[in-house]
Amino acid sequence: MIERDRADALGALYAWDSTETDTAETEDLSPRAAHLVGGVVSNAKAIDQAIGDAATSWRIERMAVVDRNILRLATFELQHTKLSRAIVIDEAIRLAKEFSTAGSGKFINGVLEKVATNVRDGQEPSS
Repeated sequence: MIERDRADALGALYAWDSTETDTAETEDLSPRAAHLVGGVVSNAKAIDQAIGDAATSWRIERMAVVDRNILRLATFELQHTKLSRAIVIDEAIRLAKEFSTAGSGKFINGVLEKVATNVRDGQEPSS
């Protein structure tokens, strides 16, 4: 089952990405979902860099909008929470299976494994 806050955050991030605005709409989101969205938007440059470093064969702007934002959400959680790598990646794969294409789960998993290795090796999450 998809966690509601993550699904709502993904929807808000999709809208933000599609409109290419500086801020995302979080008014109708739960506090946790709003925190996730705000964190991704505030750290978008570093998050996109981490994804780009991990997805060596894919430029982030060429990724499907849903996949890109699932990766952003999960990368934010890897960088800024103490959630385990396995939980973050599993939840991202669930989102991909629910909202993206059949092959997206495998793609998301591969990229996030690299992101997690790059982010977490020798580092503590910032919050």
